[in-house]
Amino acid sequence: MTTRRTFLKTAAAASLSPLLLRSTACAAASERLTLGFIGVGKMGRGHLDGFLGRKDVEVVAVSDVVKERLDDAVARVEKRYADRKASGSFRGVKAYGDFRELLAHGGLDGVVIATPDHWHAIPCILAAQAGKHIYCEKPLTNNVAEGRRIVDEVANAKVVFQTGSQQRSEFGGHFRKAVEYIWNGRIGKIKTIRIGVGGPAKPCDLPGQEVPAGTNWEMWCGPAPLREYNEVLCPKGIHDHFPAWRSYQEYGGGAIADMGAHHFDIAQWAMETDRSGPAEIIPPEKPQDGRGLKYVYANGATMIHDEFEGDLKGDCVFEGTDGIIVVSRGGISSKPESILKEPLADNSRRVIDSNNHHANWLAAIRTGKETICRAEVGHRSATICHLGNIGYRLGRKLKWDASKEDFVGDAEASKELSREARGEWKKV
Repeated sequence: MTTRRTFLKTAAAASLSPLLLRSTACAAASERLTLGFIGVGKMGRGHLDGFLGRKDVEVVAVSDVVKERLDDAVARVEKRYADRKASGSFRGVKAYGDFRELLAHGGLDGVVIATPDHWHAIPCILAAQAGKHIYCEKPLTNNVAEGRRIVDEVANAKVVFQTGSQQRSEFGGHFRKAVEYIWNGRIGKIKTIRIGVGGPAKPCDLPGQEVPAGTNWEMWCGPAPLREYNEVLCPKGIHDHFPAWRSYQEYGGGAIADMGAHHFDIAQWAMETDRSGPAEIIPPEKPQDGRGLKYVYANGATMIHDEFEGDLKGDCVFEGTDGIIVVSRGGISSKPESILKEPLADNSRRVIDSNNHHANWLAAIRTGKETICRAEVGHRSATICHLGNIGYRLGRKLKWDASKEDFVGDAEASKELSREARGEWKKV
C-alpha cells in the first residue's frame, strides 16, 4: 500500500505545480483538460456521462472499489471516444482500484469525486496536495473538522474547487432568481426560512453479508469504522439507485444532509452567510420526531427544518417583512405575485452567471476566477447539516460560534465536530 509520503513524492514528480497548471490552462483554453473520476457509482456515472459529452475535456482515469463499476466506466469512456481511438488520438483510459494511484497519473489536471460522504475529505486533501483541481459532490464532508481541513488545503494549493451543489447553477435558474430578488430587497428583511428535507442520520444496524467478489470492502469503509458488508451500503455490481449509506451517520448525514446540503446552501446564499452560520441550534421538544429543529442567526432570521405552515410548502420558503418567496426545483412563486412580476433593474445585484455547474468549474480552471460554490461555501453549507444532526442527537439548545467553528461552553457537543480516521488514514 502506498504511504502518504511516497504518494506525494510520486505525485509531485508526475504533476505540474497548481500555479503552473492554472497558467497553462489559461494560456491554452482550447486544449482539453484531462480528468480522473474517483467513485463511479450512480452519481459518479452521471458526472462521467456529462463530462464525456464535452469536447473541452478528456477522461483519462477512473477509480472505484468495485471491479464491475470500474469495467463499466472504462467501457463508457472507450465507447464515447471510439472515433478518436480509431484515428489514433485517444490512448485509452486507466482504471485504478486505489484512488491514490489515480492521483499520481501523469498529466492529470483535475478530479471529480463522487464517493460516499465519508470518502470525500481524504481524496480532496490528497488531490489538493497533488495540485489537482477538484469537483467534489455534496455534502462536502462527514463532519465539521473535515471541511475546514479541505478549505485550508485547497487555499494552500491554489487549485480550483467546485462543490457539487448544482442548484446554484441549474434547475431552470429558479434558485438563482430567488436569491437575486431577496438580495435586492423584494421581500424586505428575512424573518423565517423553512427548508423541506427529510430527517437526521441514524447509527448503522444492518446485518452482515458475504462480500461479493470484486468488491474491496475494507477500502470502501476506509477512514470510517470497519463493519460487516451489507449491500444496502455498497450495492453489488452496477446499480441504478442511490444507495442508503446516506441514512447512516458513520457514512452519511441522513436526508437532512443529503438534500439539506442543497437547500440549506440556497438559504445561506440568500442570507449572505456563506462564510459564517447560525448562532443557536434549537431542537424541538421531541427531537426524536426528526423535524422542527431551528437555526437562529445573529441577524434575527430563523431557519426551520421541515416544518411548514398552511399551504406554503416548498424546498425553500423565504418569509420576509414585505412578502414571501417559495422556490423549488420545479419552479418559483411569491406572495404577493407582484414580487416576481416586476423585473429587477439593470443595476441590481446579481449572482455569478452560471447555468451549468460542470462548465462553471472548467471555466474557473481556465480563467482563475472563483467557482459558484467554492470550498468555503460547500464547507459552511455542510456544517449546517452537521449542526442539525448534532442538535437532534443531543436534544438540547446549542450555542454556535461560527468564527471559531465550535460550540460555546459545551465540551460534549464539541466532540461531535470531528472523528478520528481509522487505520492508515489517520496519517492524512
